Amino acid sequence: MENNLLNELWDNQGLDISKPEALDIISKAKKQRQGQYIGIAVMATTVLVLIAYIIYVGMKRWNDFNLGLTLMISSLLFRIIIEFMSLHVKEKKLISLDSKTYRNYLKLHYKRRFYIHFVVTPLCFLVYIFGMSKLFPYFKSYFSESVYTYFLISGILSILFISGIVIKGIIEELRYFKDLNNN
Repeated sequence: MENNLLNELWDNQGLDISKPEALDIISKAKKQRQGQYIGIAVMATTVLVLIAYIIYVGMKRWNDFNLGLTLMISSLLFRIIIEFMSLHVKEKKLISLDSKTYRNYLKLHYKRRFYIHFVVTPLCFLVYIFGMSKLFPYFKSYFSESVYTYFLISGILSILFISGIVIKGIIEELRYFKDLNNN
């Protein structure tokens, strides 16, 4: 949502909140929304690659390899759905509420995000890692030792890298919530 339109809506609703504070809320909301879109894009790209791979290689017969890919795809799709729902509800509320009520809604929104970050996301990570671990025996038997080692190391580094990105996002959202509570 554009800043001008949001400011106009809030101006018409009354002066519950100062302009600088409203602009600060808008700025933080835009930054978080952009981060969510990037996260969704990365997860969707990974899902597409995994689906293409399972169609190309894994359709021949069902085994633990296919189970691993399915678990990885499912955990990512679940997170994508949660992110889309979170974005949709937040933007819908942004338009329908006055500034003071929206601010209170944001506090509730970030409390829900805590649950997502500290319960749902770790479960998705565990399912994803379990699914990935189902792939490694097949990699070991089908590829040379050096390629297997490459897959193992790159898999672990990818998980660590993604974990770092998720942790950074969680820290930013915690900071937004803290700022909302302090103002």
